[in-house]
Amino acid sequence: MTDLETRVAPARATPLRRAAPALLGYAAVRALGLIMLAVWSAARGKSAYTLLTARWDALWYTRVADLGYGYEVRLPNGDVHSNLAFFPLLPWLERLLHALLPVSYADAGFVVSLVASLAAAWGIFAVADHVYGARAGVCAVLLWAVLPVGIVQSMAYSESLFTALAAWSLYAVLTGRWVSAGVLAALAGLTRPVGLAVVAAVWAAGVAPFVRHWRDRASDGARTAGHAPGAESAARAPRVPTEEGAGYATHAPSVTDGASLTRRALGMLIAPLGAAGYVLWVGLRTGKGPLGYLDVQAGWRNGFDGGYAFARFVADKFTSFPSALAGLALIIGVILLVWLYVTGVREGQPLALLVYTGVVTALALCASSYFGSKPRLLLPAFPLLLPLARALARLRTSPSVLVTAGIAAASAVYGAFWLNGSGPP
Repeated sequence: MTDLETRVAPARATPLRRAAPALLGYAAVRALGLIMLAVWSAARGKSAYTLLTARWDALWYTRVADLGYGYEVRLPNGDVHSNLAFFPLLPWLERLLHALLPVSYADAGFVVSLVASLAAAWGIFAVADHVYGARAGVCAVLLWAVLPVGIVQSMAYSESLFTALAAWSLYAVLTGRWVSAGVLAALAGLTRPVGLAVVAAVWAAGVAPFVRHWRDRASDGARTAGHAPGAESAARAPRVPTEEGAGYATHAPSVTDGASLTRRALGMLIAPLGAAGYVLWVGLRTGKGPLGYLDVQAGWRNGFDGGYAFARFVADKFTSFPSALAGLALIIGVILLVWLYVTGVREGQPLALLVYTGVVTALALCASSYFGSKPRLLLPAFPLLLPLARALARLRTSPSVLVTAGIAAASAVYGAFWLNGSGPP
């Protein structure tokens, strides 16, 4: 073979380098949002940093980090707001950073949020890249960054931390890393009550191959002699990117390999430990058993009513003309969410993503919690953005950049206005 005939295989991009465009774009969008918030807050004589770190839920998290659990507020109407409603992982991290660095608990919460938001963006890219390719991955991250309530991603709240853990757990499921998926799901379960969605995704993806395997075995006798063995199973198998990232190869999970089965079972067993452990601990602390956490949430008037309270809230908007426009916008928003989810189903999103998104969306819309919180409660439901990301990825680069930049500017303005006003309760 001559030198001219020799071909050197191009080096594969490292995961960080592959995600770099998405992370840089995300950082730029978030920087724009923070700059706009600082300018807007200064014009109103407020501190942007205080808005990000020392209001609403951020205060409850720092109190847990500083004083531990047991703090509660009794309202004149008899409601009891207990800090047991707030899951412990974010306060633990705030306490850890406070012990290691000369920063306050609020500062630590802000640092955790910034780092976690970048980790979440990387995780979202990894999931979207794995399913649809790198260009769609970049678009998915940018769409998540420019959401109207995207400023919450930079607050000392738990949304960014939870989304990071959920995204990487889902990626671990998609790539067959079951123990990692279980550990990340357990940590997500220590972060927010909606950690149940990650557990459900891990369990659904873990059981599905066995259901398909048993179903295929049961239908073997009905197959015609000319049907290629295993073709039906291969057609239904999830798609994973090829090495070049330009296409997809079919990969059917094994349900017979002993080591694989052990890792899968271990991951599924680990996944619920975080959420279950905290809920049981709250039950023991309150003396009300396994349902004690539900009593704590009831003190905040949080519960699951199938969407009845939210439906009444929307219906009440139509009692006068100005508020009727808000009611119409809410209905359109719910329809859009349903459409995006159905589109994801039609496009063949992996089962783990569909289960996760369905549970997050259902808990957000069907909970009788503060209705102003619902937009931020939907922040972790990033797979809803994948159909839009695919559509945006089909555009040429210039129009795609212009559309994203315009939405980013609008999001920055809205975030500054929102946080200086009613904000995210």
